[in-house]
Amino acid sequence: MAYPEFNMEHQWLPFTPNRSFAQNPRVFVAADGAHFTTHDGRQVLDGISSLWCVSAGHNRKPINEAITRQLATLDYATAFQVSNDQAFKAAEMIAALAPGDLNKVLFCNSGSEAADTSLKVALAYHRARGEGHRHVFIGREKGYHGVNFGGMSVGGLPANRKVYGTQMLPHVDHMRFIHDPVNHAYIQGSEPVWAEDPLLELEQRILPLHDASNVAAIIVEPVAGSAGWYIPPQGYLKRLREICDKHGILLIFDEVITGFGRLGTAFGADYFGVVPDMINFAKGVTNGVIPMGGVICSDRIYQAMMQAHSSSPEHAIELFHGYTYSGHPVACAAAIATLQLYQQEGLFERAARMGPLLGDAVHSRLRGLPHVVGIRSLGLAAAVELAPGPVAGRRAYEVFMRCFQNGLLVRPAGDNIVLCPPFIIEPAQIERMVDLLADAIAQPA
Repeated sequence: MAYPEFNMEHQWLPFTPNRSFAQNPRVFVAADGAHFTTHDGRQVLDGISSLWCVSAGHNRKPINEAITRQLATLDYATAFQVSNDQAFKAAEMIAALAPGDLNKVLFCNSGSEAADTSLKVALAYHRARGEGHRHVFIGREKGYHGVNFGGMSVGGLPANRKVYGTQMLPHVDHMRFIHDPVNHAYIQGSEPVWAEDPLLELEQRILPLHDASNVAAIIVEPVAGSAGWYIPPQGYLKRLREICDKHGILLIFDEVITGFGRLGTAFGADYFGVVPDMINFAKGVTNGVIPMGGVICSDRIYQAMMQAHSSSPEHAIELFHGYTYSGHPVACAAAIATLQLYQQEGLFERAARMGPLLGDAVHSRLRGLPHVVGIRSLGLAAAVELAPGPVAGRRAYEVFMRCFQNGLLVRPAGDNIVLCPPFIIEPAQIERMVDLLADAIAQPA
């Protein structure tokens, strides 16, 4: 079928099989609420908040109007040596949501940049304290921390290491993954209780191997989102906090996905009752409307950096880091309006109410279908794991394609299909979403 209205010769699509896409393009031209409109006029239910971003739903007028006002007032200003009023307000609102003493916000443009920023802050912090020898980072198998070299290095996705491994950071190790497919294939709204301690290897092998005094930071997603919504064992994050405190290691939570309401709380840190030293954020902070990311740092980290330069000349820069678009005034205006909208409409609380409905639907409707070997749900997100076929990922991709054809956007992640709808989703839409997915899974290839 020809698409003469689109010249597809020039855009190289990210994380997309471009060869097959060209044969069957999937093009959105409009969106409103929980639905997209395609170029040929079809309605597609957004079952993934457009990649975990559009939590408040599409085309929200308060956000659009805030952006328009800002464009007419201050379109852009550099963040180097000066700032803008919207950046101060956005930072204040984000810090107010963050747990504990996480009160200092470093802005960037994406989750990938947030990951690299937090790693650089960790190195700079230890150096400021006179422990510059702390240079080792520890991530986790199947962890995802963006596509920049730092984030890929601490991440644990084999596809990244296959292509880019020759230039990964050298002093990095990885903890074991947090999923037990034998005893905990099906998880509904709770943390699985493991018979063993999954952090024993960290304490007994990884830290002694590198010497804990050389480790700068451990970085994890509270829930492993990009790999396929994998839920940590009960007590896992609290024990990880204790280990970091014991050895003077910074703990970084990558909350690009779990931040801003996905678990029914402001951050995953709140849900699990653990305060890290830094939180990485992006996506939902602006409802996906304009790119923005950042790192929320503890007062302790900030004060250590300032104290280390207390006798430096007044023009000396304490942290040699930043981006051209850090704290962009239009992005900050979008963030302010988004956070206000979350509060005014009680959307975090709504996500907490809708989550069990989604969990009940996927477990009752999808368990027992052909090739389904696991289902995991927590907060307003769920993943359905399919048995690997002869070609890894093919089965989930085919389900994704059938869903799209029938009016539902889901996310294939390896052999998983992920659902993470907007917080405004209605119960009837959850039922339709799960029914469409069930039909796509049950349909013969």
